[in-house]
Amino acid sequence: MENLPIDFNVLKPHPLLIVISGPSGVGKDSVVRELMRRNKRLDFAITTTDRVKRDNETAGVDYYFVTTSEFKRMIDAGEFLEHSLVYSQLKGVTRKEILSKWEQGKDVILRVDYQGAIKFKSMYPEIVMVFLLPTNEEELRLRLMDRGTESAETIQMRMATTREEMKNLGVFDYLVYNPHGQMEKAVHALEAILTAEHHRNNPRQIAL
Repeated sequence: MENLPIDFNVLKPHPLLIVISGPSGVGKDSVVRELMRRNKRLDFAITTTDRVKRDNETAGVDYYFVTTSEFKRMIDAGEFLEHSLVYSQLKGVTRKEILSKWEQGKDVILRVDYQGAIKFKSMYPEIVMVFLLPTNEEELRLRLMDRGTESAETIQMRMATTREEMKNLGVFDYLVYNPHGQMEKAVHALEAILTAEHHRNNPRQIAL
């Protein structure tokens, strides 16, 4: 019997949907920006929110900023994959935001709060779940204080929320430390995670 050529073209990764979550102030935005700067195959699913834009933020880059009435219209129209009320602010990610990037063959990162991460996992079990951690409680508190936008009461509320989140980390696939002033460590860890995910024998597949 004639030997047929061996087909080694068996590695067929699919675009990933990656949740990066963590406590408020842990540095999610900075890590995501640096990760994307290094990897052009990555793109960021921009979250829509009804909160007021901060001075250091750019509309359409950091968030899509809409009015509360417009956000509620989008909910009624079924435009969101997931939406939540977080610290009295509405936040959500639209379906078209992800699909348009997948069509370009890009992995999509979702930077969401813990509540949103849990919702995504329940809806899409094959999603890649990553939780960023500070090295200790005091480091996180100082980061929140350094923002200059948080009241003492708000900081206490955020710290209390973090304590509750830390009790239920089992839903996340990966835990990554992001030490203050040493972001390289977190970025390197995330790059390794993405490389491993794209070499899975059974690639994750998600139907939106």
